[in-house]
Parts: sequence; C-alpha cells; structure tokens
Amino acid sequence: MRNPYDEHTDPAKRKSAALTEGADRAPARAMLKAVGFTDDDLARPVIGVATSWIETMPCNFNQRQLAQHVKAGVRAAGATPMEFNTVAVSDGVSMGTEGMRASLISREVIADSIELVARGHLFDGLVCLVGCDKTIPAAIMAACRLDIPTLVLYNGSIAPGRYNDRDVTIQDVFEAVGRHAAGNLSAQDLHALEGAACPGAGACGGQFTANTMAMAADFLGISPFGLSGIPATDPAKTSAAETAGRIAVDLVRADRRPSEIITAPALRNAVASVAASGGSTNGVLHLLAIAHELGIELPLEEFDRIAQSTPIVADLKPGGRYVATDLHAAGGTALIARELLGGGHIDGSAQTVDGRTIEEVARAAIEKDGQDVVVPLERPLKPTGGLAILRGNLAPRGCVVKVAGHERLHHRGPARVYDSEERCFEAVKNNELTAGDVVVIRYEGPAGGPGMREMLAVTAAIVGEGLGDDVALITDGRFSGATHGLMVGHIAPEAAHGGPIAVVRDGDVIEIDVRERELRIVLSGEEIEKRLADWSAPAPRYRTGVFAKYAATVSSAERGAVTGEVLES
Repeated sequence: MRNPYDEHTDPAKRKSAALTEGADRAPARAMLKAVGFTDDDLARPVIGVATSWIETMPCNFNQRQLAQHVKAGVRAAGATPMEFNTVAVSDGVSMGTEGMRASLISREVIADSIELVARGHLFDGLVCLVGCDKTIPAAIMAACRLDIPTLVLYNGSIAPGRYNDRDVTIQDVFEAVGRHAAGNLSAQDLHALEGAACPGAGACGGQFTANTMAMAADFLGISPFGLSGIPATDPAKTSAAETAGRIAVDLVRADRRPSEIITAPALRNAVASVAASGGSTNGVLHLLAIAHELGIELPLEEFDRIAQSTPIVADLKPGGRYVATDLHAAGGTALIARELLGGGHIDGSAQTVDGRTIEEVARAAIEKDGQDVVVPLERPLKPTGGLAILRGNLAPRGCVVKVAGHERLHHRGPARVYDSEERCFEAVKNNELTAGDVVVIRYEGPAGGPGMREMLAVTAAIVGEGLGDDVALITDGRFSGATHGLMVGHIAPEAAHGGPIAVVRDGDVIEIDVRERELRIVLSGEEIEKRLADWSAPAPRYRTGVFAKYAATVSSAERGAVTGEVLES
C-alpha cells in the first residue's frame, strides 16, 4: 500500500497531485475514500470520464454502460477514472417547439460544465463520451479550453429502422408529418412509421449533425479513428470503449494536449470531411467555435474554398442512400480519409490521439469488397462539396447553404415572411405556400431566438407536402443535418441585431444564386437603409434565466455563436 504522506509523486499527476498528495490533503482524500477510492487509486493519475447520459433520447442512452468499459481501460493502463455527467438536449425530440431553443445553448452549458468539473477536481486527463449533436462540439470546446490530454469517443449511431421493407430514419418521420398534413399519408401509417424508425440506442443514423461532427472529430484527430464509428449497439463498442480508456492514459503519460492535435491543418481536414460527406451545415457553426477556443483563424470563406475543391465521395443520407452503420460496415471514415488523401484534399501529416497520422490511418483503411458507400475520388458523387458560403445585401456577413442532395443552384421568387418558426409551420400545414415562394423565417438567430433553432420540422413538412423542389427557405436560424432542399441558414447579421433580413416584406423579390455566391433582395441600397432606419428591435423573448443570459452574450453566427472570448496574451 502506497503511503500518501511520502514525497514520491507519479510524474503524470501533473494536476491531480495538488489535490491528493501530502499530509495537508488528508481531508480531500477522506472525502474521496467515502466514494470508494483507495490510497493506491489516488496515487495514480486521475482521468475524468465525462458522460452526457440522459433519458430524453436514444442518442446518448448507452453511455452509462460504455463509461464502465472506459473506466476499466483506464484502470488497466494504470490510472484512476472518475466519472461525472453533464446535460444534453435532444434536437429530434424538441424540434419545432420552444424547447429547441435550448439545443445550441446547451453546447455552451456542456462545455462550461466539463471545464468546471475538470478544473475543480484537477483531472490529469479526460475521456468525453458524446452522442447527440451539441455534446460533440461542446466536449471538444472544453478540451481546447482546458488543454489537458483528452480524447472524445462517440457512443455510436443508431441502427436504421425498418418499415415497408426499407431502411428508415427519423428524417422519414419528419417528412411523413408533411405528407400526413397534405393528406397523402394516413394517421395509421404515420403511427406505424414512428414506431419503427428508431429501434434502439444511438444518435440519428444519417449524415446529420451528430454523425457529421463525429466524423469531424476523427479528422480533427481528437477521436481515435475506427472506434467512434462503431454503431451504438454493436458488441464491439464495449471493447472500443476500453481501448479509448487505455489511449487516454497513454496521452496523459506523454502529456499530449489538444492544442498539439487540433491545429489549423486539422481544422481544414475536418472541414473537408464535412464537404466530402455531404454533412450538416451545423459543422460550420461548430468548427468555427472550436477554432475560436484555440484562437485559430478560420475565416468563413475557408469553408467555401475547401468545399469548392473537395468532391463528395460518401453516399450518405439525407442526400444519399446510406446511413452511418452502412459506412462502418463498408470500412468506416478511414475510407473517406483515403480518398481525400489521394486527391491531396487533406493534410496527411496531421496527428491523432492514438499516435498515428491521418496518412497512416488512410493507408491502413480496410475496404469491404463490393461496397459503394464511399466511391472513388475519380468518380465522385458530385465534383464539389456539400455546402457553400453566400454573401449579399441580405447577408452582408455571410450565410450557409447546403448543396448536397439537390441540384438547385438558383432561385428567384417572392418572399413569404414569418417572424417565428411556429408561424411558418402553421402556414405549411395550412397549405399557404405556393411554388416559387422564398420562405423567410427570422428572429430565430443566436440572440433573437435565442438559440438559433433548427428548422427541420418546417423543412421536412415542406418536402413532405411535395414543395421541396419548388420553394426555397432562408433564415437567421439554422437547419438540422437531416434537412435537404434549397435552404439558406445562419444569415448574419441576424434580424434581432438589425440585419437586412429584419426589413424584408411579403412580396419582395429574393434571389439565391449559389454559383455567384450571392443572397440578395431586389431593392436599392437606399430603400434598405430607409427601412432599417424605421425599424426597431423587438423586446427580448426572455428577460431572466439561461436564455436571457445567452442572448445577452452570444456572438453572431459567422463567429460560431460562441459566448466566450479568447484573452489576448
């Protein structure tokens, strides 16, 4: 039994020694012994194991189980795990309600809470178990702030549901709501679909935001390639969790920190992965926020530049045919790395937490015979990536459009203006939209919402009613990764801050020109200025509590909608 009063401290206890070592720390050790830790446990490096387990969604539901295997790996490698939890908000459950405003706000709360626990308990390292959309960037943001050895392990994607002899996802349910409202689907069939779409634990199956950010985490190097992509209910997931625990101890011993791994080239690699997989536009928002935490310059135009030169090589929903479990069976994200590396679209020298470079990961990729989830770079699904950045007199500071899953690059039509998502959803259900319209949803930005709600309920209903190819939608809010069609989000400045979108009127002609990278209203500059001079900001929706605090401190979308600033040295 090791004597805690001696002067010999494990050199890997770079932070935790101040909490557990020496005679004056006897009270702290007494408290920790009440939990079950021994002197030997406390003599080892201490690694926090963060989970976002919650019973409000399937996305994170297997994390309690996985945490036990992570901890077993940490112990086997000679360190001591301490598990803690944070919050999570389900986009899929809260979508279309006031609760959706909490989703993006939760990213900041999760990052803050991981940071607080790690700083408060002087962890030497971290393993963050992540699942639903905001938990992934939040954990990475916290890791960047703390800059202690950390890895992020995605708890895995849900298996597809099965309905009418075809694979289905939550996207199908959202779109079925629109078909039901249009009279094209019975209530009985809608009910049967909702019962089949989500068969168990795991995050949404398409290349929606969770899988987009899990893949980005691989390409950032902060997740071990090959472990996160294992589906949630695959028996191999538990051994992957144990391996992650062992890797975390190696990171602590070597003192390999996130700032050494998440570099400017790594961020560009992650952007390329979003583009090449037809990923969620939320990837833009979250990668901007991660770059901000490290003080790395990542201009909005860099996303456009990378997307323009990066072909789509992964045939994934919502624009393609397959889901994340299919990608794993085909060979995983390493196949995408292989294709991108072969075309010079990523930096192969970038490091990963398991000690390999991206090039070594790509060279070791094992492809399933006959798979067509990932196609050869020479025969891409589309020659350019799945998103574009637009500017113009409606978005002077930029906006994001998803161009995967449809071929429409231009739309011009009259505005149909709604000052909330709810009002627009009612309009869709009441068949108020007509072909050619440009739907405008405003006052849903980071501050105006607050929380920049996703519009999947609206966009899916539009598609479900058969108008997906005939109308366009623009908003200062954002979109789910499951959204497809010509949809423009993240418009900055937002309406609540006096952006030009605030003064659009019904019938104004709006033009979306993806080729020219422009979003414009057909009005003179003088008319826009005149309308803005007559405009006044609406009263805040919330005057107290977390929503009010967030609205008062959040930055604009083109800066990642972050709430903290990196201090200048």
